[in-house]
Amino acid sequence: MEINGILQKELAQRLSDYIKFTAGTTPSQFAVKAGLDVSGFHKMLKGQQTITPATVRKISEAHDLSMDWLLTGEGPMMIERNAPTPIINYKEGVPYYNEDFMLGFDELYAPSSENPECLIRMPGYERATLWCNASGHSMEPEINNGDIIALQRVEDFSFLPFGDVYGFITANGMRTIKRLGRSERDGFYRLIPTNKEYDEQEIPINIITHVYRVMGTMKAF
Repeated sequence: MEINGILQKELAQRLSDYIKFTAGTTPSQFAVKAGLDVSGFHKMLKGQQTITPATVRKISEAHDLSMDWLLTGEGPMMIERNAPTPIINYKEGVPYYNEDFMLGFDELYAPSSENPECLIRMPGYERATLWCNASGHSMEPEINNGDIIALQRVEDFSFLPFGDVYGFITANGMRTIKRLGRSERDGFYRLIPTNKEYDEQEIPINIITHVYRVMGTMKAF
């Protein structure tokens, strides 16, 4: 398996974003855990050194990251070895809102609840902003209708890596979850469903008000 130049760039960006926004660690700590040379790993992230298949395999095994996700940005991000058990309580954890986030792009408006139904403690999802329900079929089998999804608010969405899955809320309150793709039209994003029975859509970037990174899912409790 070879990793060509385009994939090298996307892989380096995907790793940088994961370390910065999700892992809660530094590139140096990330490299050490994977048994990689720290200086060399920093060069990989900057595009100054090739990321080999062996390096990807080490990263995958050390951090429980899916090889497919690392190389393509598609499919579940994490490898589920022993699935963590969510703890539902009312004292600590990430808030869960019993409201839907559409997998389609319908007239379903932004969460209206001011108070969460409960709090969820789930190993690996401590940095999530909220949990809510997935509704629809356009992202199946990656995200299924009725799943509970962990979302992490992206404060600065002036640049979003293509290939990752996000939740978008627009100025008129509509919301959808899709994989982000590059549009041929300036000022637009291409929204790509996993389920090929659904069509791709394009959305003007200037109407997006909120962006959430989809960290993972679990079955409804």
